[in-house]
Amino acid sequence: MTRPLDADRLVVASHNPGKVREIGDLLGPCGLTVLSAGDLGLSEPEETGTTFAENAAIKALASARGGNLPALADDSGLTVRALNGAPGLYSARWAGPDKDFRAAMERVNNEMGDAADRGAAFVCVLCLAWPDGHTETFEGRVEGTIIWPPRGDKGFGYDPIFQPHGHTITFGEMDPDAKHAMSHRADAFNKLVNACLAHRAS
Repeated sequence: MTRPLDADRLVVASHNPGKVREIGDLLGPCGLTVLSAGDLGLSEPEETGTTFAENAAIKALASARGGNLPALADDSGLTVRALNGAPGLYSARWAGPDKDFRAAMERVNNEMGDAADRGAAFVCVLCLAWPDGHTETFEGRVEGTIIWPPRGDKGFGYDPIFQPHGHTITFGEMDPDAKHAMSHRADAFNKLVNACLAHRAS
């Protein structure tokens, strides 16, 4: 991180109270007071980027400039090598307006066909933005394999068809605490928190 986060307040570019609370907990070691874009009456910008990083930056910059405070946004999804990175940015969209992830998982499997390469990754990109337009990006990822049929009902989204490397069970079968400890989001937030603490210690 090239610029220290020396503010005592941070805007989370989300209108989802649960997500804002979770991010606040993850950022606990940084000692920040977390506000949401919703708290500040900020609108949600249209996500027109072509990468996770671009979409995260669009959201973070809108909140930073609107709230005149540093802001944090994330963008994440499942990328499948045999599908050239799809569903990627459209991971949620593949589930449709009814959030039917069973249909989305079937689409992944159908479009992969008999592809020999079943490799995939969950990716999360965090963007920390300042009102003057400066941004810092942190990427977390967990590599794995797409399996079929789906297994497990403990996770959400594409978890039942994603088996992380080094494990014999899917995210959908994994204890939630174990999954969260190794997830793409945990990886990204660990990098952000470590960078924040390193600056404060220097």
